[in-house]
Amino acid sequence: MHHEPSLLNVIDLEATCWDGQPPPGSVNEIIEIGLTVVDVSAGRRVSRHRILVRPTRSTVSDFCTELTGLTQAEVDRGVTFAEACRILVEEYGAAQRPWASWGEYDRRQFARQSQADGVAYPFGYPTERTHTNAKAVFAAAHGLRRKPGMDQALQIAGLPLEGRHHRGEDDAWNIAALVLDLLGRGAWPVPEA
Repeated sequence: MHHEPSLLNVIDLEATCWDGQPPPGSVNEIIEIGLTVVDVSAGRRVSRHRILVRPTRSTVSDFCTELTGLTQAEVDRGVTFAEACRILVEEYGAAQRPWASWGEYDRRQFARQSQADGVAYPFGYPTERTHTNAKAVFAAAHGLRRKPGMDQALQIAGLPLEGRHHRGEDDAWNIAALVLDLLGRGAWPVPEA
């Protein structure tokens, strides 16, 4: 089977959230998957995508709308989590292509929600196999003891924050810029083909 070792999916999730504890019976659920495809060998971002996901065990709080800009009406028009995972695998090669996110939250949330919904984890097993924690790589490359948030990392790298922070599509685009910066420094781990 042919796969493109030079392509990397950079993913950022937004999930239902609250100012404090979730209401009884509610759980954090993915409501947006932001994805930027990076051509590692060419050193450029090639495309950006957004998949809205309809939550089934929670609703979008006012706090969440303020943070992400996403409304319940907007995510109600999204696809199911199972459909979102199918799209990741079929359209973006998620089962074969390496992927990165800022920290471990996105990988863990996908694993949790896949298990809870009885949906195959879209990135293959074990869950860490193809994932790179861009936050950890950045902190190591810059000799930082504490791992910075994405917006702080952009400042450290001298890169602009493009779009809206806490919007999955925009955050994935910005994380991809940080990945390219690390690649340019020779600090990004290139997996064996």
